[in-house]
Amino acid sequence: MPLVHAFDPPERFVVGTVGPPGARTFFLQARDGARLTSVALEKQQVEALAERIDELLDEVMRAADNTALIPAVAPFDLIDKLPLEQPIEEEFRAGTMTLSWDLATERIVIEVFPFTEAAVVSPDQLEEELEEPEPDEIFLVRLTAGAARAFVDRARRVIGAGRPDCPFCGNPIDPDGHLCVRANGFRRRDPQQS
Repeated sequence: MPLVHAFDPPERFVVGTVGPPGARTFFLQARDGARLTSVALEKQQVEALAERIDELLDEVMRAADNTALIPAVAPFDLIDKLPLEQPIEEEFRAGTMTLSWDLATERIVIEVFPFTEAAVVSPDQLEEELEEPEPDEIFLVRLTAGAARAFVDRARRVIGAGRPDCPFCGNPIDPDGHLCVRANGFRRRDPQQS
């Protein structure tokens, strides 16, 4: 039986980072009273989760049988700009994530499972019938629609707070510049630091 870190609903559910731009570690963090759970994940996972939550809420809003009150944007009073809570103790590194809408409770349900090497499938295994291993832990969060929109708002701000993108090649610009492939190796700098 896996250990389930369940928050239904959490008092706070946010994404945040530790470290300077270019070397940030991303965390999902949920708190309920004194109970605090932090799960590490990749920037791309944060982007995908935020995008999919937004799409799912839009789908529920448009559904003909929808009776839930779904805000189109994050309610101002739910927007969270505070830093991650301390201490940040990583429970596990995120692997697979699932997302669903619970019609009965009108909540977004997010399940995060730990990354395991056993879950990685090579191209030659795509046709095989594989059984995914039972996870040791699950991070389970159930959010109201407003809290979910606020999570998306914060996730986008956190992602955008990283290194600026090069206007020519799209790669991130480090504080000391970067070798731009579109400029034949010419070193470009962050225009805001000039």
